[in-house]
Amino acid sequence: MRRLIIIAATVAFAVSARGVSIVNSKHNLSTSGPGTLKAATETDVCIFCHTTHLSAPNAPLWNRPNSGVTYSTYNSSTLKATVGQPSGSSKLCLSCHDGTVALGQLRNRAARVRFQHDVTHMPSGASRLGTDLSGDHPVSFVFDNSVRAVKSDMNTPSALTGRVRLQNDRIECTTCHDPHDDRYGKFLVTDNVASALCLVCHNKPDWIGSSHQASTKRWNGSGPNPWPHSKYATVADNGCGNCHRSHTAGGKERLLNYDSDEANCFPCHNGNVATKNIQAEFNKASVHPIAFGKHDPMEHAVNSPRHVKCMDCHNPHATTSKGPVVMSKSMKSTVPGPVIASRAIRGVKGVTSAGTVVKQVTYEYELCYRCHADSINRGRARVTRQFVQTNTRRAFAESNLSYHPIQAPGRNANVPSLIAPWTTAHQMTCTDCHNNDQSPGANGTGPGGPHGSAYAPLLERQQILTDNTIESSTAYALCYKCHSRDSILSDQSFPHHRKHVVDQRTACTTCHDSHGVANATNLINFNTTYAAKSSNGRFDYTATGPRHGTCNLTCHNADHNNRSY
Repeated sequence: MRRLIIIAATVAFAVSARGVSIVNSKHNLSTSGPGTLKAATETDVCIFCHTTHLSAPNAPLWNRPNSGVTYSTYNSSTLKATVGQPSGSSKLCLSCHDGTVALGQLRNRAARVRFQHDVTHMPSGASRLGTDLSGDHPVSFVFDNSVRAVKSDMNTPSALTGRVRLQNDRIECTTCHDPHDDRYGKFLVTDNVASALCLVCHNKPDWIGSSHQASTKRWNGSGPNPWPHSKYATVADNGCGNCHRSHTAGGKERLLNYDSDEANCFPCHNGNVATKNIQAEFNKASVHPIAFGKHDPMEHAVNSPRHVKCMDCHNPHATTSKGPVVMSKSMKSTVPGPVIASRAIRGVKGVTSAGTVVKQVTYEYELCYRCHADSINRGRARVTRQFVQTNTRRAFAESNLSYHPIQAPGRNANVPSLIAPWTTAHQMTCTDCHNNDQSPGANGTGPGGPHGSAYAPLLERQQILTDNTIESSTAYALCYKCHSRDSILSDQSFPHHRKHVVDQRTACTTCHDSHGVANATNLINFNTTYAAKSSNGRFDYTATGPRHGTCNLTCHNADHNNRSY
């Protein structure tokens, strides 16, 4: 008797030293339990899991029958481990949490223990995982150095710290959960503030210092709660939980909160957590069409099924607002040369000017080239051109006779219309033209980036593409952003600019291709809706010197037969 008292006192001391007790947790299913699930008359706390007699032939003196069902387990294109059926402690946990075995079904009781309110099985809700575990963190798989070798964004097994532990070299429920200790909530083995528990195993490149790791932004109380399953109040404290759920995830592959990719971004990027409202941009007339398809990290960088998702352009584990702002740097900078990509697109794949796929972009155009260059799914041209080139990588090639300076400084050293601080030595970015019409680049207060615009195709400012338009500062606002309207209309660059644009109401794009032209100078690439061959059979413009050239074409019913300017 004295020995039993000593044992009981030792257990009580251990519980007291830890500051917790199963007695005060939801795992106390006896009549004294604090939760809503508890027995009608049974007072034994431990009996619902353990027994000293008639236990199952496996540790730890298990008092419950297993369900015997076959589970659907987690799977994704990025999974490198081999996940089998739940085993070890995971199988024991599921004898309650899959909802198939009655809570009061115990090995050492002849009759089922009756529960209050006539509850028999685990009720529907967060605690009932069911038999479909494809939306739950995988368990019962070996986590060793061979897995780490093919999954480089994981820490080595030896790096597991504190109470996080493997069971027979396997990840099991008890790796993250301690069924006897609920001091941190959800029976976690440690507080998961700032994803401390997740980061014991996971080690995403560039995570430290990224917005989702470091931002102290809070929900402003408007709209739906962006973190309905969390007790944490800032982006940084939620960490991985901003986008992921360990159990019953809506987006099963990669355990995303929601099945729709963008639905994981909008709860914060609707202006209620992040400062700018990105979600509203996708209601505009011209948008990147995020409403269809899915992004997969393992998809081909160039020729994946056609879609545009937030994760195609942004790496949520790496993106940050700190660093150069690509939308305005080239306009404000007085230093000529290439513009380094914004940190908002840090850590995403791209295609170089040579057509090589890279894991991380250095320049913004490398991201754009994934879809708008060599992709077989690239979009059609907005203007019917004499020389058709929908591959923007080739349109901006340095070997072309003319191009806007995306990949390299321009070839034309004499551009009198350029507005300071632009010079012919500067390079520009795709988002100098393709951007939100209310972005800082457009002198607005909206978010930057080509999410949505009032002007197609995703133009920062209006640019009429059709003839017979009355010339104005707004009709061709995009061109006039960098090229002085006064200079153009006073014919400083070409002796008949005013005649064409004002008198004949010819659009800028009827003569000029805003990307580049392989075999023509001055970005000359005629719109064939309005221009055709001359009576002499030729269809070309030949530069004969600064501000001078010769035209052979028919335009506006006028035959330009070797007409010189």
